[in-house]
Amino acid sequence: MSQTRASRRRTTLLAAGVAAGALLLSGCGDEQTGSSSGDTKFVQGTGQITKVAKDERTSVPNLTGPSVDGKKLKLSDYKGKVIVLNVWGSWCSPCRAEAPNLAKVARDTKDEGVQFLGINTRDLDKANAKAFERNYDIDYPSFYDPSGKLILKFPKNTLSPQAIPSTLILDKDGKVAVRALKELSEKELRSALAPLIDAK
Repeated sequence: MSQTRASRRRTTLLAAGVAAGALLLSGCGDEQTGSSSGDTKFVQGTGQITKVAKDERTSVPNLTGPSVDGKKLKLSDYKGKVIVLNVWGSWCSPCRAEAPNLAKVARDTKDEGVQFLGINTRDLDKANAKAFERNYDIDYPSFYDPSGKLILKFPKNTLSPQAIPSTLILDKDGKVAVRALKELSEKELRSALAPLIDAK
């Protein structure tokens, strides 16, 4: 291989690596994709938190798959509970910022019929995801979804988790009551959960 051709090949590989890195990070941060606009009848909340009127809520797919710790995880196993479904990656700064809030509220609301679950995405090495859970004392399970296949199961034009981090809060019927396309503070999370915990 000539020196010119080898140099050109290195440049191409470098450009591909930079593009892949940019794509990896594009979902994490302040720029969020998707919205609840259009012909939907969702009640728009403040900021990037969308609350849905009870009669307009839709169900989510029954997610199944391996967890970060290798066990089988099934969303339908938690039917009848309020479910907080958080999409995260160990590489994502906003995910790290909100993790202590999620862990604390998960512990505080466990006896009130609330189940937290995660969807870990874009972590190609499980070790990174496991370290994240240890570092932030996260004791609820997460689906291990490095390629984002589970996220793609959510139908288009619905309140799907379209950014990293994203959080969906499902009511006791398994329907989306709240979607947040941002990192959540403890106060925001508790405020969103309270009416769903109290609902009969």
